[in-house]
Amino acid sequence: MIIDIHTHIFADALAPRAKQALTESAHGEYTPLHDMTRDALLESMNKSGVDISVVQPIVTKRAQFEKVNDWAFSVMDDRIISFGSIWPHTDDWKEQVDTIAKMGFKGIKFHCEYQEFPIDAPEILPIYDRAFDRGLILLFHAGYDPAYPAPFRSSPEQFANIAKELRGGTIIAAHLGGCRQWERVAENYAGHDEIYIDTSMGFEYYPHETFFEIVKAIGADHVLFGSDSPWTDPGKEIEILKTLPLSDEDKELILCRNARRLLGI
Repeated sequence: MIIDIHTHIFADALAPRAKQALTESAHGEYTPLHDMTRDALLESMNKSGVDISVVQPIVTKRAQFEKVNDWAFSVMDDRIISFGSIWPHTDDWKEQVDTIAKMGFKGIKFHCEYQEFPIDAPEILPIYDRAFDRGLILLFHAGYDPAYPAPFRSSPEQFANIAKELRGGTIIAAHLGGCRQWERVAENYAGHDEIYIDTSMGFEYYPHETFFEIVKAIGADHVLFGSDSPWTDPGKEIEILKTLPLSDEDKELILCRNARRLLGI
């Protein structure tokens, strides 16, 4: 089994506008490989050998909360799992977190650039705490995003701060723990069992030597395969991973077993 922990799709009616807007905001750095619909994701999964994909929606204003999460719930089946999303800048964040849990989502996706908050802001930490109390995983965009100028609102140091402050729950820092911050991931995440990373955006971007250093520091049991589909080709990413000088056990942990354990499947 292969599980892709990090993918993106949109409702059919919204997908063309989302594709155009996101492609433009990437300033030519990334080109989507499909039309960002559920059917296109399933077709990509079939081509690449992915058995289960986890969709990561992002709520970018409070008015989207119900619609985005109702849609995310509707796309799930035996091959597609979805996380939920909340808008953290409102007084009803407790109710939002509780709703996500009651709907049966496995976790919450946060994007600190789109949602405009430093990931370790003191006023945001209680939201994470409540999510952990409800058994929810938190997956974060981490580091560089081509749509936004530096300095970025997340870093390996900030993720380590969260882990120290909260002590409990599961944090997944996407893009190998911090896009274009990779040289600081190993030293900051080592010893933090709460922090996992995914491989998204991806083996074509970060040096393989850096990947090995990070895996050695945090353990293969804290690394999850993620493609950030449609922004990278999961089939190519899987093939690269399979050719790396890792043990078969480590590859199985990354491609499947870690995600199965966290997701309870």
